[in-house]
Amino acid sequence: MDLRQLKYFLTVAREGQVTRAAKLLNMEQPPLSRQLKQMEEELGVRLFDRSGKRLQLTEAGELLKVKAESLLHQFDETIREVKEREEAVQGTLSIGAVVSCISLLPSRIQQFRSQYPFVTYKIVEGDHFYLGELLDKRAVELVIARLPFEALIPSKECAVLPLPSDPFVVVLPSAWTEYADRTSIRMRELASFPFLALKTDTTTRMHQQVMNECSRHGFEPNVICECSSVAIIMSLVAEGIGATVFPKSVLSSFPSAVVRMLDIEDAELQSDIGIIWMKNRYLSKGAQYFIECFQPNRI
Repeated sequence: MDLRQLKYFLTVAREGQVTRAAKLLNMEQPPLSRQLKQMEEELGVRLFDRSGKRLQLTEAGELLKVKAESLLHQFDETIREVKEREEAVQGTLSIGAVVSCISLLPSRIQQFRSQYPFVTYKIVEGDHFYLGELLDKRAVELVIARLPFEALIPSKECAVLPLPSDPFVVVLPSAWTEYADRTSIRMRELASFPFLALKTDTTTRMHQQVMNECSRHGFEPNVICECSSVAIIMSLVAEGIGATVFPKSVLSSFPSAVVRMLDIEDAELQSDIGIIWMKNRYLSKGAQYFIECFQPNRI
């Protein structure tokens, strides 16, 4: 069994039909069927259940699919690594980022492009759980996220470059004119605000930090809305519906005219940020050099 046969097998597994897979592989159906049969004979197992309209993977077929995808990824990475030893830094750099960290990317990408103009970018937004899946499947090489990284990947498999901590601030509607001359606020004042909380089903660390700080100051905020979208919460604040507490860097992605940012006088709320990647995976030159852009001596 060779890599070519594994590619044939994976194409059939994805399509569920030999006919459609043969078209995608630009080959005739009978030779493809023979290749699958040879694989089953060599392994001594049935890879497909052929009783229905669509081919279904057997238990052995499912195992081979997982292993074959991993082998082909490693093969592709090996070829790319060998080629990159003699080539300029180029190709596509795939980066995942949580919404609240997107603001960290533009300046670094601008800096990076001046040094490596042949690199293109694919940026994927999502929560920790989704980005962890993409990292595990090699759909992205790097993730920029709040720490700790609340994903299903075991933490021991991830490398993390911590970035400077990000202080929390209170975000109010500009229409609340009684705060027009203020530059800071005390935590206890939040008790009287209609509060908008950033919270998802899978990532709760940042939300819990804010709730714990409120509790430490002797009150429970009047939460009128929980939402997983930073953009939606910011639009609600802009409309005068309520206030929120966000890491300061988030505000750089939104117009300052529609909201007001106040420092917190009596709390040292900080959000930790980091770049995450898989320890035992090949990183493209582009990914390695992009990480270097965030090193302390490069900031």
